[in-house]
Amino acid sequence: MHYDPSQVYQPEADTYLLLDAALMEVRPGDRVLEVGTGSGFIAAEMRKKGCTIATDINPHAAMSAHKAGVDVVRCNLFDALGGTFDLILFNPPYLPTEPHERIDDWLEYALDGGTSGRDTIVRFAAGVSRVLARDGRILLLVSSLTGLTEVKTLFSAEGFTSEVVRQEKVEDEILYVLRFHR
Repeated sequence: MHYDPSQVYQPEADTYLLLDAALMEVRPGDRVLEVGTGSGFIAAEMRKKGCTIATDINPHAAMSAHKAGVDVVRCNLFDALGGTFDLILFNPPYLPTEPHERIDDWLEYALDGGTSGRDTIVRFAAGVSRVLARDGRILLLVSSLTGLTEVKTLFSAEGFTSEVVRQEKVEDEILYVLRFHR
């Protein structure tokens, strides 16, 4: 396959907001997982703090992260991983997307959150406990377009407590970084 950088989500305001929160959250010795790494920018920065691996379903994103020096596994969310992580980072596809708006390319995986903006977040919340260490934490970036209350409710149903640790207004939305733990 030919690497196409136009098919990789490049760092934007949401990336930098999640990275800032992650740098404040990471502890010495943490095993860090970035789900949906995109360009690998966050995972590459987190590697400076300790053991970090990343995943992405997009083969172009996996190649980009690898080129950035990131240990990356190409898979859906964390399906191919064993073991647990102390800190899990995820900037999911959170844009509400109607079926007629879909583009059907690899970049779409980074953007299309389904009609509610929460399709991928629902699957993540339902399965993340399998790879989260006993006292682990999750940092999840969401938009006001996604529904902050609805996302908190999804995780609460899975036994997590939540708090907003960062937020920033960007154009017509507010970006939030949520911290989840048990």
